[in-house]
Amino acid sequence: MTKKALLVGINDYAPVGAGGPDLRGCVNDVRDMANTLSALGIVPATPSTMQILTDARATKTAIIRGFKWLITGAKKGDVLVFHYSGHGSQVADVSGDELDRKDETICPHDYATAGMIKDDDFRAMLTGLPAGVNLDIILDSCHSGTGTRELVTMATAPATLSVAYRYIEPPIDWGFFIDANPSLPVRGLLMPGGTGATRDAVAVPGLNHVLWAGCRDNQTSAETLIGGVYRGVFTYNFCKVLRGAGVTITRRRLDAQITVNVKGYGQTPQVEGTIASLSEKVFT
Repeated sequence: MTKKALLVGINDYAPVGAGGPDLRGCVNDVRDMANTLSALGIVPATPSTMQILTDARATKTAIIRGFKWLITGAKKGDVLVFHYSGHGSQVADVSGDELDRKDETICPHDYATAGMIKDDDFRAMLTGLPAGVNLDIILDSCHSGTGTRELVTMATAPATLSVAYRYIEPPIDWGFFIDANPSLPVRGLLMPGGTGATRDAVAVPGLNHVLWAGCRDNQTSAETLIGGVYRGVFTYNFCKVLRGAGVTITRRRLDAQITVNVKGYGQTPQVEGTIASLSEKVFT
């Protein structure tokens, strides 16, 4: 059985240094996730089993190459983990394959020049993933355009009190059509079809992976000071609850406990998978 993880955290968005839409807790999220996966024996902390991309190294090309490394050669029983902590966004669907006419995205370090990574990109890479592979995709990023107003509101708060929201305004050539059609329904990244979910745990028949989202598709994911260190609220509580409960906890139960912990930050975590995978022990 192979155990592998790709962990991506981006504080520093291009240009390198001050000037981009930078965050403060994403690299700490990667460190927390790496330590948790290693301590619980989920994925060994070795260069051959765990790849880490942060800041300027987390380019669009590098993330896609890393994701292909993660899933290439996967077979039944393998344990694979992809964790992303950084900005998220939405763009208008130009391929016509989305019921809600929007593509959800994550934002690499160089998104402004190389472009964002869309849900279509992930789906293409996941096509053909063998049955029985245990792939958990964990995203601590915003999936909604409402975050920009909240980010502007919090920008003037003292650094010790501020809460930042991990959302990037899409470029006008993609985002204009969303703004012009505000009544369009919203669907989460990698969730096939539908108009958004209202439950914390969502059963999706035939889904060949498990998706952990830091918030619902119409919400933002927050980062703030926790224990004197900037962290993502979702990732911090994911690791905290998992380390406390151990790997015998089911995915559905883990999601329920995380949801209780993040109340007060305006976000509700959500896990998506088949009925069987939601009832299984985590990372199995």
